[in-house]
This record gives sequence, C-alpha cells and structure tokens, in this order.
Amino acid sequence: MTFLQFIQAIVIGLVATLLIDIWSYFLKKCFNQTTLNFCFVGRWALTMASGQFKHVDIAASEAKERECVVGWILHYIIGALFSLFFVLLIGKEWMTSPLFLPACLFGLFSTVMPFFVMQPALGLGVMAVNTAKPNQARLKTLTTHLLFGVGLYLSAQFVLFI
Repeated sequence: MTFLQFIQAIVIGLVATLLIDIWSYFLKKCFNQTTLNFCFVGRWALTMASGQFKHVDIAASEAKERECVVGWILHYIIGALFSLFFVLLIGKEWMTSPLFLPACLFGLFSTVMPFFVMQPALGLGVMAVNTAKPNQARLKTLTTHLLFGVGLYLSAQFVLFI
C-alpha cells in the first residue's frame, strides 16, 4: 500500500464516520432518539490507564477530565482504523473500483466490536443485554454499522476524484 492509498483509506473512514454522526444527529433532532454518548467511550479509555477495563455501569463511574474530547477523537480514530482494516482485508484495488456489497457486509461485520467488546466493557452486557431495550439497542448498532459500510462505499466514490 502506498502512502497515498494509506491516506485515502483513512479519509474514507473519517468521512464514513462523519456520515454516521450526521445520521445520529438527525435521529436525535427529528425523532428524539438517544445515541451513544462518546463521553462514556472517553471515560472508558481514560480509566484503562489505571487498569480498569470493564465497568458495571459506565454512567455511574467517576467522570474524567476531557473524557468527551477523548471519546470523540477515539470515535474517529476507530472509524479510520476500521476503514484501513477493510481496505487491507479486501484489497487496495477496492478504492479504485469500490463495490457496495463488500462495504456493507464489512459494516455489518464491524458490529462484532461493539457487541462483544465495547458494550460489555461499558456495563451494557454482550449485545446490549443489560439495557432497558436490548433489541432496540442491537438494531441501532446494526443500523449504524451498516450505514458506516454505506459511508465507506460513498466515501470511496469521493476519494476517486482526488
């Protein structure tokens, strides 16, 4: 992978992540749907420095200075890394001739991380089993990550022109 292709893969991930944030904003403003609080992601990351990797309830854990900033930065770093992983997995040629289905399938596959790593670590349980509405939480996760896959595809279309 060339340096330019590396940068393109990162940009694709950043734009795909922005797309899911725009979608989340739309859901919150138009339908009053709650979305993931990235401050909690930052809190989780910051507590790892003291050796705590799992929380019973991240909302009840002590707030950390700059947790929101850290959470949002991590959100975009993770999106960029997911994109880079996808391009390395499927082949850098995908960026010059992007296909919709592989991007969407990867988006769905990427739910492995929230379902089996993030949600349990934040105290939400595997596949959000400890939430008030687990099926709704799962559907939101699946939809968001599918949209990330759509974003990968659309972003790659944009990157073709730069």
